[in-house]
Amino acid sequence: MIHSLVLTKNLRTFRKLSGVACVLVGLTTATMVMAQGKDEPIQPITPVKVTNAAKVALGKKLFFDPRLSKSGFISCNSCHNLSMGGSDNLPTSIGDRWQQGPINSPTVLNSSLNFVQFWDGRAKDLQEQAGGPIANPKEMASSHDLAVDVLNSIPQYREEFAKIYGNKKLDIALVTDAIAEFEKTLKTPNSRFDKWLKGDKKAITAQEKKGYALFKDSGCVACHNGEGVGASSFQKMGVIEPYKTQNPAMGRAEVTKEDADRFNFKVPTLRNVELTYPYFHDGAAKTLEDAVMVMGRLQLGQNYTAEETAQIVAFLKTLTGDQPKLILPILPPSQNNTPRPKPFE
Repeated sequence: MIHSLVLTKNLRTFRKLSGVACVLVGLTTATMVMAQGKDEPIQPITPVKVTNAAKVALGKKLFFDPRLSKSGFISCNSCHNLSMGGSDNLPTSIGDRWQQGPINSPTVLNSSLNFVQFWDGRAKDLQEQAGGPIANPKEMASSHDLAVDVLNSIPQYREEFAKIYGNKKLDIALVTDAIAEFEKTLKTPNSRFDKWLKGDKKAITAQEKKGYALFKDSGCVACHNGEGVGASSFQKMGVIEPYKTQNPAMGRAEVTKEDADRFNFKVPTLRNVELTYPYFHDGAAKTLEDAVMVMGRLQLGQNYTAEETAQIVAFLKTLTGDQPKLILPILPPSQNNTPRPKPFE
């Protein structure tokens, strides 16, 4: 209860300080909806600036190469499918030998905007994150040494690494550095909402504007703000009411070992959220409508009507930006001495 009261007080303070509450100095909702640009709690996505095209191209190949997995079947793209919003649209991902993954796969799109990686924040950046699934027995089920041996056995890969990194020994740090460099390019600018923020008043509809006003007035922007519309803090799942789930993940507590961090998860980005169903760390919310109603009730004490839910969902769909336009890379062939995959062991 104390936690809830503190959060409520903080939300009120946030609204006053950021100017997002319609009650502030008597401004009406209609007036606040028309406020655009830098005064809004959400900012447009900045375009990607590629500084090393060769490294990005190498990282792209590695992202799509299933030989980094034990089975020779699972690649980074398997769980972060770039034709499906950078996720796999499953409650939890399918890993090695059809094992059920431990948690919902976050989108890789705009992941460079995340302040940490993974739901529990155990990786500080994209490079550190990229190494995790390769050696995870429930995911790609390989090892860092085996993955490096596979790449080292392929002349084209050795040549590419040498051109980019010089005489550095090919190791997992170089592999994950290249993957991370590619992932940094996976930003999705030019959403309709971004266009509205930049001054195009016709970019979103009246219903979508109402949804945004309600999104702000309810306090959603306390956690879902900035360029990523989230992904910048840890928050407890289930503030007003406990969140009930069969998923064993405990969130940040698994890293800190502190009981106070139980069910504290990295706030997910809402960019392209209409593409990244199902929702929550356990994938329990099948639709955006489900997610909005549950979050409103559990986090804010709001029981949204069907009309209000539809308005917020309409706003959330304006956050879908330009999807990465990619040509699938042609991967260099394995050699006679390349370690062979073991999909059934």
